[in-house]
Amino acid sequence: MINTPFLRLVRVHALGAVGDAMIAIALAGSLFFSIDPSAARVRVTLYLLLTMAPFAVVGPLIGPALDRFRGGRRTMIFAINAGRALVAFLMISNMDSLLLFPIAFAMLVLQKSYGVAKASMVPLILRNEQQFVGGNARLALVGGVCGFIGAGPALLANWLGGAPWAAGMAMVVYILCALSCLSLPLSRVAPGKADDQEATELRGGGIRKAASATGTLRGIVGFTTFLAAFALRGGADDVNLSGVGKAFGAGVRHALHGDVASDANPAWKLGLVAAALVCGFLIGSLLAPKLRDRIREEVIIASALLALFLIGLVAALGGGYGSTLLLALGVGITASAGKLSFDSIVQRDAEGADHGRSFAIFETRFQIFWVLGALIPVIIPISARVGFILIAVAAAVAAVFFWLQPAPRDLSGRAGRSGPATSPEHQPQRG
Repeated sequence: MINTPFLRLVRVHALGAVGDAMIAIALAGSLFFSIDPSAARVRVTLYLLLTMAPFAVVGPLIGPALDRFRGGRRTMIFAINAGRALVAFLMISNMDSLLLFPIAFAMLVLQKSYGVAKASMVPLILRNEQQFVGGNARLALVGGVCGFIGAGPALLANWLGGAPWAAGMAMVVYILCALSCLSLPLSRVAPGKADDQEATELRGGGIRKAASATGTLRGIVGFTTFLAAFALRGGADDVNLSGVGKAFGAGVRHALHGDVASDANPAWKLGLVAAALVCGFLIGSLLAPKLRDRIREEVIIASALLALFLIGLVAALGGGYGSTLLLALGVGITASAGKLSFDSIVQRDAEGADHGRSFAIFETRFQIFWVLGALIPVIIPISARVGFILIAVAAAVAAVFFWLQPAPRDLSGRAGRSGPATSPEHQPQRG
């Protein structure tokens, strides 16, 4: 049976992914590659710190207020996409202005906020554990595919009229996305405050250790993104940039010193790394539901950490641009599979919790992990090979701690997998 509300959420998510890809194309040449590397580190550091602040301070205050009135999440998603359209409009005339940095910051905050709102909306629409995990996987797949689709027209617009044209296209898409939000169901995440039972379930050993492992994977995603960005801009210290990699590194150095005769295209080169990361997310989204039918979620998370440890070692031994692509692909696969497995663990082990509210809380924490991971290669100049080793070590340490923590006890006598979760409208009223 077709779940019409879920298809509406898919449509909203698809349009948002197209708009985000267009914004990325618009910013590729102006925000990062047009400034000196040392200046880039300072600006990106401030950018990431400001990005983390709303989630650490404002998020816990706004979220509960929106949960109290009917249609809270739909209203939030509509407001976020309307805000994206407004920010894209402001970008059109400020691509060469210092105002671009606070405008881009606002766009990133809105993009991260959408991720939190979407995470809390999915459990309100889908009915049970099996639908929930598969639904999240389909949303991830649609988002990745539509991101690639949106990049094509944006590249053409950028070539014909420059970055303002790409930003203008994104504005139109975000307007359509905001209008599509009006078709989402009216429902609030929680009828009242979390009670003691919900708090106890969410602090359970199984959920707590899975959250730590998933947060580590999310942090590695942020670390990998900015490690590749800074390493590829000028050729990292001890990385073998032979062949096309060496030519690219030299070209970037010339470009940063104003040599317009260079044929190198740093945005294109880094774009391949981003594409590998996105492809990894798509593959992980396809693999996770199939693996979950055969093995427990905890095994999937542990396997993801172990696989990332091995991939990090292989990439460190290789040390070239191909190793960077391999690592980006591996990070995407493991992070996606780990996140979907974590979602299933929460659904399984916290039956009495309001899953909409719960996933909003966890997604906020994971976004902070992403920022913290991204800050490391931004603040500290790290060569690519050293970065690969750090990723392998982080994955290994997370895997050890994951297995050392004691297995959760099920005091209620439930089996390892629960049956279909109670739908929001049939959950007992709390508070």
